[in-house]
Amino acid sequence: MTTRAVSPRRRFLRQGAIPAVAALCLPFPAVSAALRERSPLQFDVRAYGATGDGNTLDTDAINRAIGAAAAAGGGTVVFPAGHYLSFSVRLQSKLTLFLDAGATLIGADPEQHDGRYDAAEPNPWDAYQDFGHSHWHNSLIWGENLDGVAITGSGRIHGSGLTHAGPGPRRTPKPGDMPLSLNGSDPHGEKAAGKEFGADMAGKGNKAIALKNCRNVLLRDFSILNGGHFALLATGVDHLVIDNVTVDTDRDGFDIDCCRFVRIANCGVNTPHDDAICLKSSFALGEARFTENVSIVNCQVSGYDLGSYLDGSFKRNTLKAPDNDGPTGRIKMGTESNGGFRNITISNCVFERSRGLAIESVDGGIIENVTVDNLAMRDLTSAPLFIRLGRRMRAPEGTPIGAIRRVNISNVVVANADARYCSSVSGVAGHPLEDIRISNLTVLHQGGGTRADAERTMPDNEASYPEPSMFGITSAHGLFARHVRGLELHHIDIVAAKPDQRPALLLDRVDGAAIGRARLRTPAGIPKIVLRDVTDLSLRDNPGLRDTTNKKVKRETL
Repeated sequence: MTTRAVSPRRRFLRQGAIPAVAALCLPFPAVSAALRERSPLQFDVRAYGATGDGNTLDTDAINRAIGAAAAAGGGTVVFPAGHYLSFSVRLQSKLTLFLDAGATLIGADPEQHDGRYDAAEPNPWDAYQDFGHSHWHNSLIWGENLDGVAITGSGRIHGSGLTHAGPGPRRTPKPGDMPLSLNGSDPHGEKAAGKEFGADMAGKGNKAIALKNCRNVLLRDFSILNGGHFALLATGVDHLVIDNVTVDTDRDGFDIDCCRFVRIANCGVNTPHDDAICLKSSFALGEARFTENVSIVNCQVSGYDLGSYLDGSFKRNTLKAPDNDGPTGRIKMGTESNGGFRNITISNCVFERSRGLAIESVDGGIIENVTVDNLAMRDLTSAPLFIRLGRRMRAPEGTPIGAIRRVNISNVVVANADARYCSSVSGVAGHPLEDIRISNLTVLHQGGGTRADAERTMPDNEASYPEPSMFGITSAHGLFARHVRGLELHHIDIVAAKPDQRPALLLDRVDGAAIGRARLRTPAGIPKIVLRDVTDLSLRDNPGLRDTTNKKVKRETL
């Protein structure tokens, strides 16, 4: 009998290929989440005592399955089809929660079930941001100081037993309030109410998912209904990917706070009562930390009635958010802005029945290197664009006023915008915004502004909570700029559905303004542009306007 020699290549394939491939697939940050999603170590929550009947509390069984996965060095905790009623689920490193088709993780109500959510941990820095931003453990799913976490699958998280706000009632608007309850810096009443959280919030949970100081996190494919105060609060999370997640919730959708290297893609977020995708940079970690290197792409945000986004009915009966203005549902940076934002891109996104894009620094943070491209907006309940530097200064004593610089916004199309509030770009005296460029902006708004609106003086309100209505009805119907150094407006088209008696543009204390190819449509006898204390003005190729270069204009209408 002869023995056949085994070639070195065949010996490699027989003996070394699998170990070699395994070595190549070690969980580096860029691929670890995908590998965990396919982990051969699976831990079925039913095997650890979960019933999935929607009536029995499965909290302990779920956390036992997570504990077993952690003890094994990591793995996938599987939720088969069923309804899993639970209080706090505590994540571990190297772990995937997989919500299978037909699986729903339900946040239990402590007033109806024998149990409670984990306590809201103390935070010595909670004076500088709202209650919800200061605590993580009082959540349906939470994790802290973890590396390698994923939540995936086509199932659902339903936070029916979560509270939708901080402790105590929301602030009730009073007669004479501004349209957005801008008399103070805390329009929902959470900061003051937070002083009582020990008594008022005992056992309650107010976030669907909360992550603090984590790395390498993947959230993919699932949906959230009624996510509490936040559907997701991610604070100090680096290397975060949110992909194809659908949210229909009471308050904020995604709050990305003091995070770095974040990708949000292909998500639909419906939040009629608050912001949909919101970047924050609070002081909740005890330091002023940038939110940076963030991309938001191919997302849709909206303010349909709660629940009607997921069920496909897209109802429009809710006319106001809790702050007494129209539905929110937008993409925003701020309001918490201690650390600032830099290297941010937002592209290919749709806004529907919501407020417009907001970029805000009011607590000392610096915003720089922001690019926005390809936005389609319809049925806006507020200004299409709102860029605001203010001095609310909910920050440690001595914090200086921040800055906003190098913002480039292009290719924005808006239909049926609320005419009360035009787009605005505004700083404060001594702290102008710098190098703001807006190009290829087309806005069709409802029109109807009066001469009285045009003649009113808009207040500075430097310390107010930042919202477009902080100025009241704006004195222009296209764009208002105040305290800006370096403003370029190119290929701007402003159209009013009904005649509007306000100028299209109002520039107030602007140094270095270049306006080109702008179609600024106003009725006969109404100026297209009003200038107040403008220096270094350049007008080129604007229909109906003479080309001009002026070094200094005290007050002029064009």
